[in-house]
Amino acid sequence: MSSKINQVQQWLNTNQLDVAYFSDFHSISYLTGFESDPIERILALVVFAQDDPIIFAPALEVEAVKSTGWQFPVYGYQDHENGWQILANHIKENTNHLTHWAIESEQLTLARAKLIKSALPEIKFEGDLTEIIQNMRLHKSDDEIKKMHLAGDDADLAFEAGFAALQTGTTELSVAASLEFETKKRGIPGMSFETLVQFGAHAAEPHGATGLTELKKGDMALFDLGTIHDGYVSDATRTVAFGNVSDHQRDVYQVVLEAQLAAQSQVKPGMTASELDGIARDVITKAGYGEYFVHRLGHGLGSSVHEFPQIMGGNDLVLEPGMAFSIEPGIYIPGDMGVRIEDSIVLTESGADSFTHLSKDLRIID
Repeated sequence: MSSKINQVQQWLNTNQLDVAYFSDFHSISYLTGFESDPIERILALVVFAQDDPIIFAPALEVEAVKSTGWQFPVYGYQDHENGWQILANHIKENTNHLTHWAIESEQLTLARAKLIKSALPEIKFEGDLTEIIQNMRLHKSDDEIKKMHLAGDDADLAFEAGFAALQTGTTELSVAASLEFETKKRGIPGMSFETLVQFGAHAAEPHGATGLTELKKGDMALFDLGTIHDGYVSDATRTVAFGNVSDHQRDVYQVVLEAQLAAQSQVKPGMTASELDGIARDVITKAGYGEYFVHRLGHGLGSSVHEFPQIMGGNDLVLEPGMAFSIEPGIYIPGDMGVRIEDSIVLTESGADSFTHLSKDLRIID
């Protein structure tokens, strides 16, 4: 039995619970090594306090689960079958203790909870797995850190491919497509999230979508991207200039860079997430752009792009070695421009160890 599954079983016993029902495919991947987004189908890891765990998956995924080295029962169902009843039957086959359940409350929908209850009316949802899975994923092992460094190396290559695609009149979508095509040609299997490319004033929308905005001389171009390496992700942002830039653009860029470097160089164990956010935010506020920094400083990442913890004001979580998170201040001036600079780091005893190494000095693409 893996140490991760053992931790879940120990937690169940400590809390006098019988069953841990995991339905978030990111959690299942972290705990078992099997990664697949089932979309509308049922994928579940069921960990019993007293008995061996099981995986329940679409029939088309059963062999893939076995290929990961999973040593315990795996069951499948076909699309035309009542998957919830089949799952219930297999749970009853594998344990005599099934009344008291813990679920991922932020992931399991009310509709699916009702379907489980209809097949197993005797069960009671009494525990929340959110905190234990967050805490298990919070501190990265040496192996996890190694994979994230390799994903960061791939992200550096992806940025360079994107910069090389910049030319007058090209669109954001065209650059994103070229970037992803070139990374796949280099053997990088995929991106960890949809690549974001934004030109000029469009970059003032922090969650805007890559679109048909055309690049022109004097624009700033924002790239937000990440890659996946063996189940672990990278996430980074660079903003470059295309052609000549104005003093105003340089000023905004330098303020964001100063804020990013200040936070990354000063982060240390024992500091709170709120204090770290404040370091970057103070730089931007003192420069007169505070109202244009409209999001948290960062977020955790690992086997998924957005994980615990949140690096933001009001969060008094104490930062500890092994925690991995982004540091990504930005200034977004509507109708004018947007700049964000992001590195993702793992915290060590001596400070930040960055997963990406591409220079953050303002790059001008001619």
